[in-house]
Amino acid sequence: MQLKVPAQPTAAADETMQLRIPEGGIPTGFDISADSNASGISGISDIPEAPDAASPASENSRTPSRRRRKAPRPSPAARLTAALGPRLTPVLAPVVAFLGPYVRRLRPLYPRPGRTGWRRWIPSWRQTLGGFLASLGLSTLFLVVAYAATDIPDNLNTYATQQDNVYFWADGTPMARTGWVQRQAMPLDDVPEDVRWAVLAAENASFYSDPGVSFKGITRALFRTLGAGDTQGGSTITQQYVKNVYLNQDQTLSRKFTEAMIALKLDNRMSKDEILESYLNTSWFGRGTYGIQRAAQAYYGKDVNELNVSEAAFLASLLKGAGLYDPTLSKANQERAVERWSWILDRMVAIGKLSPQERAKYRTFPAPLKSNPLYDTGEQSDYLVELAAQYAKKNAHLSDKDFDLGGYQIYTTFDKDREAQLTEAVTKARNEAKKDDPKAAKAAHYGAASIATDGRILAVYGGPDHRTQGYNESNATTVPAGSAFLPFVYAAGLEHGVRKTRDGDRTPVTGESLYNGDDEVPVTTPEGPYWDRSGRKVAARNDGGRSYGQISLHQALALSVNTPFMQLGMDTGLEKVRATAEAAGLLPSSIGAQVPTLSTGSSTPSAIRMASGYATFAADGVHVEPYSVRRITLNGHKVALDAPPTRRAMGAEAAREVQSALTDAFRTAHPDAATTSAEVAGKLGTTEDDTAAWYVGTAKKVATAVVVYRIDLNKSLEPLPLQGLGGTATNSVPYGIWSGAMSPLG
Repeated sequence: MQLKVPAQPTAAADETMQLRIPEGGIPTGFDISADSNASGISGISDIPEAPDAASPASENSRTPSRRRRKAPRPSPAARLTAALGPRLTPVLAPVVAFLGPYVRRLRPLYPRPGRTGWRRWIPSWRQTLGGFLASLGLSTLFLVVAYAATDIPDNLNTYATQQDNVYFWADGTPMARTGWVQRQAMPLDDVPEDVRWAVLAAENASFYSDPGVSFKGITRALFRTLGAGDTQGGSTITQQYVKNVYLNQDQTLSRKFTEAMIALKLDNRMSKDEILESYLNTSWFGRGTYGIQRAAQAYYGKDVNELNVSEAAFLASLLKGAGLYDPTLSKANQERAVERWSWILDRMVAIGKLSPQERAKYRTFPAPLKSNPLYDTGEQSDYLVELAAQYAKKNAHLSDKDFDLGGYQIYTTFDKDREAQLTEAVTKARNEAKKDDPKAAKAAHYGAASIATDGRILAVYGGPDHRTQGYNESNATTVPAGSAFLPFVYAAGLEHGVRKTRDGDRTPVTGESLYNGDDEVPVTTPEGPYWDRSGRKVAARNDGGRSYGQISLHQALALSVNTPFMQLGMDTGLEKVRATAEAAGLLPSSIGAQVPTLSTGSSTPSAIRMASGYATFAADGVHVEPYSVRRITLNGHKVALDAPPTRRAMGAEAAREVQSALTDAFRTAHPDAATTSAEVAGKLGTTEDDTAAWYVGTAKKVATAVVVYRIDLNKSLEPLPLQGLGGTATNSVPYGIWSGAMSPLG
């Protein structure tokens, strides 16, 4: 459209101008009508004159018209109202129409009309009631939404599930524990009623009837927080359990609110007994312990099912703060503990869970032990724990992950008295060696083990201290058995007989069979002398180079004559010797090469396995694999445990003959050490290169093996010469340890 504009003196040649209508039409406020002003359009009379085309400012004057601002974008709430308005109007309109008059009446008018003075500012009863109902409704809505929005966490706190593993001596007393947390979960059925109600009386007597939270307590805690600046009280057992296993210990209102919401939901999901059981197993009782079971052991040295109501009342008092109520910590703690203990017993009477007559029996405070008997492992006990843990995982088929989660009670076969006696004997010998030859003693090692004929490992000596030397000397397979291996060769000959010709029949061997006992007698085969790879004839040697001439096998074993047994091994067959030694208890990996020196002790069994082998002789040829664990439970429930394998390693007659020869060997070397009626047998073991000294023997159906050797663990595991640390034939260090560990021998 074109509009005529009056001529101006400075107008350009083109006396017309074009009016551009913006997209969307003419903005509101502009009125185009018939009676418009002189410019012909109402609302645009103030349009400035067009500048001269040649004016430098003409371009600048057009700039604002080219940079128009965009209309503001509606807010999300406005857009939501616009979208939902048509849908909600039919629903809300009747409600608004109905409630409108009432809301207007409740709406506060301040100052109130028709009132004077201070009364103008006092709301009416309708307004007060409306405000109260509105607050109640909003609070209820908030709690409902919060309850629905609160989820019970899937993962418990780390300390809520982790437990320790506890090891017990053969007599059932605690030996050691492993793990970062002292906790052992117990089923509620194993917790006596008196113990449960002592805890409930102290912490939450209404536990079985409340909804999981105490609204009165929460209100009290709120006022204390707002008034005194702290947060206290108001927690039920359910809330305490939630705090222990799902939340942290922060004392904040937000944490308490979350605690209450989870407690309400948990109370609807779990039974009261389940909550109580979980609470008792996760609560802190001091002395590094979590759970009522570990607390009973830490304070009274007994299981929870052995507690009486008086002891239970004291343990319940610790839930209020173990640092304040453990009487062993201070005199003030003693006074607080006695006072709270008495109050808990009285409280049990008040709630009807303890009769006055029963209460009258407990007038003396049940003083707990001065220290926790569940001590940390160390020194010898670590070696015992190591053996027991390996056996438990293998024979109970437990993964490392499951075992490390804890909760297991491992009842071992270790005899406390025998362990102490063996440790004392080895320690005495070690100290004497350090005194006599400090330089040689630095690399000295003493391995020892005692095993019953039924396979139970009763005691071991693994080293001076597991914390400084994890290397277990009783289980090491690094040094040769030497002449202590001869009984296995003898048993193989007695069991299988010998063959003098390659294809001939086997002939029986008895204790009276004669062999050449001279020193350096060449070993022969059916084809002639046995030659080693270097082209030399192989010959055996006796201790001290002594020759005995023709000697019976029984006598040869009693006197520890080596040469007859090297030849006996060849006649029997080295494969038979190997099989007999393995059947008696030696590990296949420790058996030496199948050459003549096998018979004179080139194998490297551990002290545990040597004791196990000699136990087979004392058990009439029946071998039971050595075992260190007799029973395992998980939180009080029995865990399946494989029984140790049992097999017949040799005939009873052969085993009895070997045992008889070993009895004579003991009496020949130590005629005054035991009575003639004592069942004692044993033999010294030496090696040709003097790298190890042994003594292995049995007494009262227990076999003990002791080995002394030298190895520098900082350089290599190669055996070193003993340099006199093994003693002499008449004053053997291994025998001294053996006799000290086995005494009395009579």
